[in-house]
Amino acid sequence: MLLDEVIRAVIASALFAAIPLVWWLITARTEESFFAYIGIKRMTVKKKTVFFVPLFLTVILVALMPLVLDPLLPTDIQSANARFAGRGARAVLPIIVFAFFATALPEEILFRGFLGKYLSKRFGFVAGNTAQAVIFGLLHGADMFAALGSWVPMLVIALTAAFGWLTGFVDEKSDGSIIPGIVLPDCRTYTPL
Repeated sequence: MLLDEVIRAVIASALFAAIPLVWWLITARTEESFFAYIGIKRMTVKKKTVFFVPLFLTVILVALMPLVLDPLLPTDIQSANARFAGRGARAVLPIIVFAFFATALPEEILFRGFLGKYLSKRFGFVAGNTAQAVIFGLLHGADMFAALGSWVPMLVIALTAAFGWLTGFVDEKSDGSIIPGIVLPDCRTYTPL
């Protein structure tokens, strides 16, 4: 199980970093390192309140999402972390690899590290962060419309977009570092069985 999660994490990170890497090679390789370009860098927090309030809101949202969504979903839809259920302590390391390296790291690289930064430079932070969050939400809930109608997928999209927006805001307030988004993963991705 651990080896499967490590392989999944390596593949996901490579796939999600491919587009940013190609774009960096074309546009920014002489300006900064690839890791700095996508936000894998040391956090610098200048205004602690502006950083910690949205960080706290993100933590609350992550805690509330399963409480709100789980009762609304039929049994043929389950969270991605359901495969770890009933495995006890043997699942701890695979869960950590899944949550941080197979889910949070690739998503932060692509959505906040690349897409959010690119759109923010082009259209301003509010518009860029909002656009990446909407795309993030759509990609997490759009596949549910056929199975669930409209309002439950719209709720999934809205909550996931809110998570993406808050995470983008927190990342921006840490001097563009995506580290906060990586250490606060929401590993409750819902997919049809």
